[in-house]
Parts: sequence; structure tokens; C-alpha cells
Amino acid sequence: MEESVAKALSLIKENKISWVDVQFTDLVGRLHHITLPARDFDEDSFTNGFGKLDGSSIRGFTSINESDMLLVPVPESLAVIPWMPNTARVLTKVMWGGGKGRFERDPRGVAERAEKYQAENGYSSFYGPEPEFFIFDKVELDVSTPQSGTSYRISSRESPWNKEGGFFVRYKEGYYPAPPIDQLMGIRLEAVDALTNNFGFRIEATHHEVATAGQGEINFGFTTLTDAADKVQTLKYVVKNVAAAHGMVATFMPKPLHGDNGTGMHTHFSLWSNDGKKNLMYAPEDDYAEISELGRHAIGGILRHAKALSAISNSTANSYRRLIPGFEAPVYTAWSRANRSAILRVPAYYKGMEKAKRIEYRAPDASGNPYLTFAALLMAAMDGIKRKEDPGAPVNENIYHLSADRRRELGIRELPRSLDDALDELESDREFLKPVFDSSLLDTYIELKRDELRSLAQYPHPMELYYYMDS
Repeated sequence: MEESVAKALSLIKENKISWVDVQFTDLVGRLHHITLPARDFDEDSFTNGFGKLDGSSIRGFTSINESDMLLVPVPESLAVIPWMPNTARVLTKVMWGGGKGRFERDPRGVAERAEKYQAENGYSSFYGPEPEFFIFDKVELDVSTPQSGTSYRISSRESPWNKEGGFFVRYKEGYYPAPPIDQLMGIRLEAVDALTNNFGFRIEATHHEVATAGQGEINFGFTTLTDAADKVQTLKYVVKNVAAAHGMVATFMPKPLHGDNGTGMHTHFSLWSNDGKKNLMYAPEDDYAEISELGRHAIGGILRHAKALSAISNSTANSYRRLIPGFEAPVYTAWSRANRSAILRVPAYYKGMEKAKRIEYRAPDASGNPYLTFAALLMAAMDGIKRKEDPGAPVNENIYHLSADRRRELGIRELPRSLDDALDELESDREFLKPVFDSSLLDTYIELKRDELRSLAQYPHPMELYYYMDS
């Protein structure tokens, strides 16, 4: 018996687990589950899986005439759910029924294929995503009769509009305020304790973020591609459930508030030798950023494909309300050493430290699919290395303050201004993804997102009435 399977079965037995919540991720990034009796788990379960999935009922999966699918548990992911002590959860691989192998549009499968592809080319990679989120006291949403109007209202104990009085966080002044200004430290720590004690995370920090109304961030230690995506899905699951236990609402929506910072998922990324012993991005002789030629080519590849990447790393219409100048969100495709107005920076906290050398891609948010985001980021970097892509000169100025002429002079382009534009870019620039992204996955993903946009386009926005009622 494999060691990981033995450990999983031992955990079930030792913790007297009665139920196992079997979870998987759909194409757009949402977590789904089915709960099974723990007695059904044995050694064979981790090979044969459970024939419990109707793939035609999951958006973007299969049609009704080929809908029988298997969920094969990943033993390393099995963990006791702290708010349900007799219940564990396990992540799964999605397989075709009838012995036809891995389902091509299983997002976790894409991440696994990306890791296999990089190994075949002599690389390993590490990821350190920084998911941000809001925790609101209450969100009231009325879309019951859209013909007569739609509305929402957000309540937050630490917001300036809180009518209960007391301490509050001013707009754009939420970065690191100590309690009692930061009123959600206890809830974040509760989530961190669950992630550490139950789900095997190594937490590096948690803190309030820049925006008012309960914006926070949790950082965990760097890890491999698929595991990083597993951890993002787990973190979202835990934060949402801990908030719900307090009668609150956690959201990873990129821009729920007007006039304040949105929530992103800055992603730190490094390429290493296949054996994980040498950081291929580190070059101590480089005076500018200790970044190697290979690292510069990887940067060049990411910048080259940044517009197409946006369709995956910024995958909702709301994502593009965050990607605007003035709110610390990256808009311009440039790179720099420590310049947070660039979409890609080389952190410069330390000098002469090989293990710390990495790049930070600042565009992504956590509302989409982390398996696809991290895999696409890797493929863009590797394409840049293959092409020996020149990233151009680094930009050390505040790009937000540059004139349009100066940006053109420096060769700085803008990210797409909408998801529709980003999908156009992905349709025309997808060749670099093909070694690990199945064509049917990309076609289906684009179609799902186009349908989403067509639906949204039919609803008048409340602010349209404000601007146009007198027309």
C-alpha cells in the first residue's frame, strides 16, 4: 500500500471519521462536492475512484450522452474538517467512466500535465500566491425581479458607512492598522489555525489589506504548481466557512467596492533545475536585480502573452473593474525590480539569497481557476525561454504617472480593458498553451465566458440610470 494512501486511511480510522466530503473543481474554478460514508473508503478507492459524478450537470464538463464520470481521491489532500469533527474532506481527480482515462477538461489534470511538461524540459517550479479577500458582515442582494430593478447593499462593522459607530477603516487606509481598528484579526487567525492544524499549510503571514470593510490577505509558503492550486481552493473553502460560522460573508470577488482597492492574488513564481537544487532565475553577478538571462526570457514570455493570460488569470467581468490605474492594480505590461506599478516585478527584499529569487506576477485575482492560472503562467514563461524573448528594459518610474507618449516610447502596452477583449486575445494567442491545455478545454472555457458576458450585458446597471435617466 502506498504511504500516502495508508496515511489517509489511518487518519479516517484514528479520528473516527463517519463522512468524507469528496471535492472537485469545475472549469471556471468553483468547488463542488458530494459526501460519502467513510466506510466506503479502502485502498482500492484511491485507484478505482467513485462513480458518483454526472458530468453533464457540471458546466463545461460533458454532454448528457456521455455523462458517467469517476472521482478519484487524492490521498495527500485528505483532512479533518475542524467545524465538522466527524467529517473529512478530500480533493479528487476527474476521470472518464468506462476506463477511458483522465478527463481532458479536469482543471487539476491541466496543472498535473504542466508539471510533467516542465520536468520533461528540465525544470521544476514553485509558486507563492497571495490571495486577498473581503469579509463583510452582510450582503443583501435583490435580483428577484430584474425588470423592476436590481440592487445590493454591503454591511461592514469597520466601514466608514457603518451607522453603529465606533472605530472604522478609512478608504485606502487599511494596510496594517492594529486592533481595534482591524476588527477581523480574530476571524483571520481562526482561518489560519484551521489551515495550519488541519490542512497542512505553512502560513507566512496574515494581515489587513489596503481597502476598508474587512479586506484581508493570507500568505502561505511557496510550493509546487498543483499543490499551490490545491491550497488556493482549500484556503477559499476555509475562509468562507469560518466567516459563515460567524454569520459573515467572505468573498474573493475582485472589486465589490467602488472607490477603494480591489482584491488580487499576486503570484510569486520561480524556475529551478529539475532536481530542485538550483534556482535558474538567480544570477548574483546581475547588478540590477540578480536575475539571470533565463529569468529575463521567462519575464519576456509572460509579458508577451499577458493579454491572453488575462482571460484566465482575470476571468470575470468584475476582474476588469479592479484592473484600473490608481488602486495598486497592475495595468501596464512592464517589468521592474521593486516597482509595484509594473505588472511584473522582481522582489528586492534580500541580496545574495538564491532561494528568495523569484518574480511576482501582479495581475491575477482569486475569483477564477488557480489550476489554469498557474499552468498558463508557467507555459508563458517557458515559451519566453524557448523564444529567448527579450523583456525590454526595466521601468523604474511610476508608470501610472507617465504620459501616453512616454509609455509608447518605452514600449509599454495595456492589459485588456474587459473580459471580452481578453477572450479575443486568448483566441488569437493560445498556441503557447497547447502542450498542456486541451483544445476542447480552451474552446469550452471561452464559450462559457462568452455566455456569461452575454447574460450580464442584458442587465441595466444602476449607475446607468444615474447618468442617463434625463437623456
